[in-house]
Amino acid sequence: MTNISAATKWDLDTPSLVVDLDLLEQNIARMAQFFRTKGVNWRPHTKGQKIPELAHLQLAAGAIGITCAKLSEAEVMAQGGIRDILIANQVVGEQKASRLAKLLDVADVIVAVDSLVNGEQLSQAANSRDQRLRVVVEVDNGMDRAGVPPGERALNLAKALDDLPGLRFVGLMAWEAHCLGLPPDKRQSCCDEAVGKLVATADLCRNAGLPVEIVSCGGTGTFKFTAGIPGITEIQAGGGIFSDMLYESWGIDHPFALTVVSTVTSRPVADRIIVDAGRKALSVDIAQPRLEGVSDIASVSLSAEHGIIQLAEPNHTIKVGDKLEWIVGYGDTTVCLHDEMVGVRHEQVELTWRVLGRGKLT
Repeated sequence: MTNISAATKWDLDTPSLVVDLDLLEQNIARMAQFFRTKGVNWRPHTKGQKIPELAHLQLAAGAIGITCAKLSEAEVMAQGGIRDILIANQVVGEQKASRLAKLLDVADVIVAVDSLVNGEQLSQAANSRDQRLRVVVEVDNGMDRAGVPPGERALNLAKALDDLPGLRFVGLMAWEAHCLGLPPDKRQSCCDEAVGKLVATADLCRNAGLPVEIVSCGGTGTFKFTAGIPGITEIQAGGGIFSDMLYESWGIDHPFALTVVSTVTSRPVADRIIVDAGRKALSVDIAQPRLEGVSDIASVSLSAEHGIIQLAEPNHTIKVGDKLEWIVGYGDTTVCLHDEMVGVRHEQVELTWRVLGRGKLT
């Protein structure tokens, strides 16, 4: 964490990724309190955050650990002092298995497994270093991505993993992403069905004498529907600490904490504004960012380096050099475009965090 010379967010060089610290802290506290009320643990996903300092804020609010998408992200978080880390994907290959076993020297890592081949690879790597790696079986409860089917196949894999040296089977995880975007009543029933399969499989494992400590699921778009389902022990939702246009479209009413500040670089005609934030600063892959403070917008388009705002009516008040702010479309694919995130409070610059997880794809 370092201070920067700009006094306010409007003094920043642009494009600049900005987080409102008051809103961020409110969102963190709100999510932590929601999970406490529901009686489930919070293990926020940091794939869209990528900053150890942010993880520490969530731990201080009550999170039990964090979730990462990639081994390299987990390495960054461990270097930043985070100890309890779930890698909610398969870590495959001798190189990665060796790195994962080495990471156990400084962090208590859990990894998702959905094949015995991968389990045996991880077992060999962990056992060779006299370590024990916690593993969860990933269950495909309807998303049709990774994971084994619920029921007997998941049970059989759990039994096999529990018998391998160097591994400690601790539970199950799933991600009910196929329920996202449904109307609230249908989303609840979809989550009930999907998570019900996960919980039933956990019960099957317990009845077979396996130690099921963790039953993990839930993202920002579903946590309000999944956290109250009996049998769930933890929720992975993380993006809600920022919120964005995508989550708003899914009915998440958290205030927008994450924005990008840009500079007007050209006013070629009165009904067009050009800014210095294009696709390399603002993600548009899933949801469009929203420009604040400009009325009569007919359309917004982004090229690699430019944002093009076409106005329905001429505007002579916005000048070259003015600063314009965007609410991000989707935080997960916006944060990773930037080297730094600037924290402001009442528009005053308070700190800057390095996005240390940027580019960590392995």
